[in-house]
Amino acid sequence: MHNDSGDLGNLKPAPGSIKKPKRIGRGRGSGHGDTATRGHKGAKSRAGYSRPIWFEGGQMPIHRQLPKRGFNVPNRTKYLEIKISDLEKIEGEVVNPESIRTAKLVKGHGPIVLLGNGETDRNLKVSVHRITESAREKITKAGGSIDILPLDPVDRRVKKGPIKKRKMKKNG
Repeated sequence: MHNDSGDLGNLKPAPGSIKKPKRIGRGRGSGHGDTATRGHKGAKSRAGYSRPIWFEGGQMPIHRQLPKRGFNVPNRTKYLEIKISDLEKIEGEVVNPESIRTAKLVKGHGPIVLLGNGETDRNLKVSVHRITESAREKITKAGGSIDILPLDPVDRRVKKGPIKKRKMKKNG
């Protein structure tokens, strides 16, 4: 019989598996004095340092690496839409922006576009700022006429920039 009988009182951890805790800022003799394992200079070496959660260490952030999607046209013309099926609510044969607004088919001010949704058999005289091809075919097929109104600069959202002044050339 051998001496080691697996007594629980004689168990020891494997050599090297237990390390002393790092005692920071206890002088040079501890091995962690002076800079207290923070290194020299830089933001992380100083008291009160905190970084934003989205900070990526100075590399180009992910939101700047990814391409942008879509495009917003700054001076786009916003049309008020009506359908051919809505024209039944207008009494009479003349359809113009005034009659459309009095019938309360659109809200607000702006150019009007006529869409081809629905059917009509009335002989209408339509005056709008824009019309789709399918709406044009349905109106002319019913015997009506179409008049396209010009857009005024306010409706087109045309912005005129500052007048550029010419630079005077120096003589000499």
